[in-house]
Amino acid sequence: MLYVLCVFYFVLPESGGNGDEMTIQEEINALKAEKDAVILAHYYVAPEVQELADYVGDSFYLSKVAARLDCKVLVFCGVSFMGESACLLSPEKEVLMPDLAADCPMAHMVTEDEVLKYRGHYDDLAVVCYINSTAEIKSWSDVCVTSANAVDIVRRLPQKNILFIPDKNLGRYVAEQVPEKNVMLVDGYCPVHQEMLAKELAALKEAHPEAAVCVHPECNEAVTAMADYVGSTSGIIKYAGASKGQEFIIGTEVGVLCRLQAENPDKKFYFAQTTPICRDMKLVTLEKLLAVLKTGSNRVTVPAELAEKAKRPLERMLELAK
Repeated sequence: MLYVLCVFYFVLPESGGNGDEMTIQEEINALKAEKDAVILAHYYVAPEVQELADYVGDSFYLSKVAARLDCKVLVFCGVSFMGESACLLSPEKEVLMPDLAADCPMAHMVTEDEVLKYRGHYDDLAVVCYINSTAEIKSWSDVCVTSANAVDIVRRLPQKNILFIPDKNLGRYVAEQVPEKNVMLVDGYCPVHQEMLAKELAALKEAHPEAAVCVHPECNEAVTAMADYVGSTSGIIKYAGASKGQEFIIGTEVGVLCRLQAENPDKKFYFAQTTPICRDMKLVTLEKLLAVLKTGSNRVTVPAELAEKAKRPLERMLELAK
């Protein structure tokens, strides 16, 4: 069986021979200046979008950036819950998304009835909501977390009983790291990470015995059990950069390869044979980014009555994560 390093290649559009005609990248940059816009991009979107963005990062980093930026327009290159979070934290800004159809299946994987059932059973309960969730789900919660800060925030909460929603895999990882808490889970998951096969990573490890296995806590238990390092996307990037090792088996969405290779050109990175690709993240393209800057379309809005409730757990996350 052959395993290959997954590498993205892309070609910049040609100007068409007319020296006055701008490339799509130049058009985007010109409109960005004209509209007082800032482009935020998640590590999982296409490399050409990441390269054009003003800020690239994971959910925690981007949520902090969105809250403090001084601009009129935020263009969020990611999936819907990210745009909603930016809208909640920066209500005075116009938040646009290149493709409103770019969604996160896990962001919907819990019901209000489930949350109310636990609230009715436990007096001493904190509902901890992964940021990968809709604004409505956030509104049922006490505090939001990201994969980068979930362990620390759950450890700092005064409540012993924790309902972690919606990701059972991240919740399980948090429970392992904070055994003094009673962490309860629902059946939510990221399809990309949940469906990653431990046997494919094991085959990579056999082929590259010196490679460190670095995986995201959204992965299933069989995969995280194999890991030398478990952490957020930004954590994986930092680990690879700081390590003296030269080879790494990466258990997260393949879009992170862009940053890994840029920061570590002499190191090698391997992904599972079934390449982990988030189809929703890949809906974001330069053409769609240009279109929303031109037209102001695809504006993200959250109803006022929902926004106030959904904003509170995000703000508490930022306070606790300081």
